Amino acid sequence: MKFVKTLLGSILVLAAAAAGAQPPAGAPPAATAAQTQAQPTRPAAGQTQAEKDLAAGYVLGPDDVVEVTVLGQPEFATRARIKANGTIQLPFIGEQKVEGETALTLAAKLSELLRAGGYYAKPVVNVEISSFASRYVTLLGAVGQTGLQPVDRDYHLSEVIARAGGIRADGADYVTLTRANGEQHDYDFEKLAAGGPEDDPLVHPGDKIYVPEADLYYIYGAINQPGQFPIKGEMTVRNVIARSGGVSPSGSIKRIKLYRNGQEQKVDLDMKVQAGDVFTVGERFF
Repeated sequence: MKFVKTLLGSILVLAAAAAGAQPPAGAPPAATAAQTQAQPTRPAAGQTQAEKDLAAGYVLGPDDVVEVTVLGQPEFATRARIKANGTIQLPFIGEQKVEGETALTLAAKLSELLRAGGYYAKPVVNVEISSFASRYVTLLGAVGQTGLQPVDRDYHLSEVIARAGGIRADGADYVTLTRANGEQHDYDFEKLAAGGPEDDPLVHPGDKIYVPEADLYYIYGAINQPGQFPIKGEMTVRNVIARSGGVSPSGSIKRIKLYRNGQEQKVDLDMKVQAGDVFTVGERFF
């Protein structure tokens, strides 16, 4: 009988110890000790290279969409659009202010809140920005990659165009920048890189950048490279001939004809080329 009492007492002690080790009611299981706090954020799948490059330093704002996860804890996974007041709703810790944070600082902040609240021992929080909406510029026209480009700071116009793959071969030699307030200016592309603030201004979230396609001229006949070409800068007929590799061996520079607006024009090699000009190079007499 004494042995039975002793055995029952041991069982009760073990049961009480096990009960004391359980997490609070409603709290998710703690993470393992092998997990570390606030890991570097990885960009969301399907982002452009520009988005991947900027994701870590991008400052969050209203209408951005974030995905928040905790490693090994699927019950916490949340995808949320940032509200106008700069907050999102998260499991366990409720509404949290996220405006002004980067993905990295937000991951660290949430990790500390979850740890301090006793929800996870060492939570590995990951924040992905799946939609950049509050800080972006729009690129349109003859650039390598059109669309929205996120900005984590103020960039010069030339930098934004370079990040978009530059101006295409058929692009014009000027850029139209439209500010968020509707103010519009044209900038000479050749001056962007070498110019000062007036020639290469800073762009800001909400700005639109448009590169129109260049005006074209056409050249056919006894020329080494016939076809249609964009007008770059103030081109002359001499420039047109040189750009096409000169006249062919059978061609004659004296037999160039110009058709402008459907009418044949007298040709001067130093005259300026206009949009839609059509040149023909005739063959020499042998």
